[in-house]
Amino acid sequence: MHRGRHQQAKHFYLITLVLACLLSPLNASAQAEQTNALDEESRRAMQAAIAGSDSFVDRFDAEVWLMSMSGRLKRFVKDPHERMALLQSIHRAATRAELQPAFVLAIIEVESGFNPYAVSRVGAQGLMQVMPFWKHEIGQGQDNLIDAETNLKYGCTILKYYIKRADGHMAEALARYNGSYGSYRYSRKVMAAWENWR
Repeated sequence: MHRGRHQQAKHFYLITLVLACLLSPLNASAQAEQTNALDEESRRAMQAAIAGSDSFVDRFDAEVWLMSMSGRLKRFVKDPHERMALLQSIHRAATRAELQPAFVLAIIEVESGFNPYAVSRVGAQGLMQVMPFWKHEIGQGQDNLIDAETNLKYGCTILKYYIKRADGHMAEALARYNGSYGSYRYSRKVMAAWENWR
């Protein structure tokens, strides 16, 4: 009786081992398909961003920049389509304001951590943490500062204004942008982040 149970356990073990070997390639194949699907999704997102980009010198310039920045932005924005669309918008807004897109990325990282819905304790809103009073200075009262495109347009315009006012002195311009003029702590944070985006 004991020997019979031992034989049954042995047969069960052998059958389990055979099934594991047979199913193993299927699992590997399924994992490979999933990885390829994710790569395909990223590739489609990249192609859509390149096709819709009007702020790059050419297609190659767009591909190189988007690929490089997408890898760095992934820790903040997981979805590849959302990530590519955001990068495209940031590049366009920065280029129109004659700013370096990498510099704008650094400011967004420090200001909101790429959260378009961020609102500070003093009321600054969106990706670039724009104060609502700017709507009456350079826009319209009904403008939605939580909308990424609108926020980037405002933020880049304001930043350019402060850079001109500071005669190109970036630390001073950043302190003014942040409302911390006289202190360079914020400026140092942005400059350190900028190193990672260049």
